[in-house]
Amino acid sequence: MNEKRRIDNTYERYLEIPLYMIALFVVMTVCLFFVKIFAGVIAAVATAIYTVISVLSFVRYRASTRARFVEFAMEHGKMQKELLREFPMPYALLDKSGKIVWVNDEFARITETSKRKLMKLTAMQVFEDITPEMIPDDGTVINGNIVYGERDYKVEIKSVVLGASRMPESSADSGDNGQRDEEELRSYEESDYLAMYLFDMTDINRLTRENQEQKLVAGLIYLDNYDEIFDGLEEVRHSLLIALVDRKINKYMANVDAIVKSLEKDKYMFVMPQKYLPQLRESKFALLDEVKAINIGNDLPLTLSISLGTDYNTFIENFEAARSAMELALGRGGDQAVIKSADRITYYGGKSQGTEKSTRVKARVKTLAFKELLETKEKVIIMAHKNPDMDAFGAAIGVYRMVTSMDKKAHIVINEVSSAISPIYSNFTANGIYGDDMFINNDQALEMINADTMLVIVDVNNPVITECEELISYAKSVVVFDHHRQTKDVVANATLSYIEPFASSTCEMIAEMLQYMDEKIKLRPSEADAMYAGILIDTDNFLTKTGVRTFEAAAYLRRSGADVMRVRKMFRSDIETYRQRADGVRCAEMVLGSFAISVFEPKEGSESPIVLTAKVANELLNIAGVRASFVIVQMGRNVRISARAIDDVNVQIIMEKMGGGGHANVAAAECENTTADAVKAELIRVLEEMYKEGDI
Repeated sequence: MNEKRRIDNTYERYLEIPLYMIALFVVMTVCLFFVKIFAGVIAAVATAIYTVISVLSFVRYRASTRARFVEFAMEHGKMQKELLREFPMPYALLDKSGKIVWVNDEFARITETSKRKLMKLTAMQVFEDITPEMIPDDGTVINGNIVYGERDYKVEIKSVVLGASRMPESSADSGDNGQRDEEELRSYEESDYLAMYLFDMTDINRLTRENQEQKLVAGLIYLDNYDEIFDGLEEVRHSLLIALVDRKINKYMANVDAIVKSLEKDKYMFVMPQKYLPQLRESKFALLDEVKAINIGNDLPLTLSISLGTDYNTFIENFEAARSAMELALGRGGDQAVIKSADRITYYGGKSQGTEKSTRVKARVKTLAFKELLETKEKVIIMAHKNPDMDAFGAAIGVYRMVTSMDKKAHIVINEVSSAISPIYSNFTANGIYGDDMFINNDQALEMINADTMLVIVDVNNPVITECEELISYAKSVVVFDHHRQTKDVVANATLSYIEPFASSTCEMIAEMLQYMDEKIKLRPSEADAMYAGILIDTDNFLTKTGVRTFEAAAYLRRSGADVMRVRKMFRSDIETYRQRADGVRCAEMVLGSFAISVFEPKEGSESPIVLTAKVANELLNIAGVRASFVIVQMGRNVRISARAIDDVNVQIIMEKMGGGGHANVAAAECENTTADAVKAELIRVLEEMYKEGDI
């Protein structure tokens, strides 16, 4: 009523304006009489005529014009209300509790419910996807997505304040429903409302989904052991094997609408729509096993690696991601598929142990590249992983010898000398030949490093677990030597990277490089002992992961002065440590009939828990029927797992699920802020899940 009274007063003032103008004309007429009588007479006549016309118009048209004005306003209001009621977008008013107060025709149509029934329900009762949390109570705008009647809707709910004159009313032809609407709204005069809009996103989502599915995924396929297979196969069967491999690859890729192109004799590139990617994931890239099953007289199974790049902005970025993923697949030993997307890396396969490379070409090339880099630097800092083992220490000693042979200064970063290296560590600290600055800590290394310093990382390719991760960011030139399979965390922008997952140990790799470095290099007995011990520990006395090149490296070290008996005496255990190893074996239990899991607590003052768990894990492999062993030990607030395998089980992928990594048959993981029992339960769950899915 107040709004109506205000409009009436405005209309009255508008009609009275001509009457106010009469006074102006009278004043003007009086002034003209003073100027000239004739002009004043004319003005008086005109003023009289204007006055008569204005008064008669005001009296005669006031009622009719007002009626027309009110009628127009009413028609305009009805039109607005009609448009709102028939608006094609579903719209509703809710109260603060979510109860429906008013809906338009489209809202009633999509819900297939009468307005009268809807106004007895809440929005949460009509739409299951709308929750009480989506009802705003502080004036904010809530957006969400719901599905109703096989249609996708975007929901927007926001607070509004409505007065009685602004409430939507039904038109006269709406009948009882219109009266009901008006009665419902009258009880909510001057109250806070919630306006709910529904935007139909079905077609937009469908087109978006189709566009996403039609994006191209770039992929690469490399045959891992092409040369090794063909070297041992009769020449007349070469073309047959190539034809079978091509047929397997093309048939498999045809099922996912992919185009395959051969780049080289052992390399393929393919592109495929992204919508088939879930199909490949679900089958876990069955092509890996299909190609491995090909046998036409070849002694070794043929394996391949697959890489894909997806979810990047451009196809070029997808292809670059595929290339990066392929390097990762090969660095992890091959026989697996790697999918690299914008936010994650996923691995499939990788169950085989890989094939040892008989050629040393790669070692020679990497050695020459390392030698050229050394010539440009004045100083070298060598670093391994935290709590270095004998392989890390021996490899560091080998690199130290290579660097010093070129008259360059070298330092090895070691912060803590564990029992794993202490028997041989004293051979260098007690020897005046090496100097007091041979071994340095993190702080000293950070002070020494500059633009003329090279950083060499051995026995690790994950920067997080190096002795000093901060050192990597300061180094201008970084070199990585390692035999572990790569994970998603790698040393970025390494100047030279030599990662050989087929090698038994990093000491084996460095021993080969020493032979190509310089013919005049002669290892000292203590240096040969350190490297020989590294190979010995990592191969469990030449029982695991041992190839032809392993024995050749050991023979080179033996010729350089390594003493087998001296090394063996250094790493013998005392009686108490041996008893603890026996306790670790005694505590073991079998899971799924072929996995041995042991949880034990080493006594204080005994051998390093890391070394002890590794020895227990190796001992468990001597039990008949054990395919893999896992030893869990509590170390303060953290728990460490040592994993070993003797069969076709890849313990690396198991430890990766536990947050660790390593090698195909030697791996480990460390879990923070937990207990040994909790880690054991999680490990059993992972084993059961992988066993059920056929991954182990």
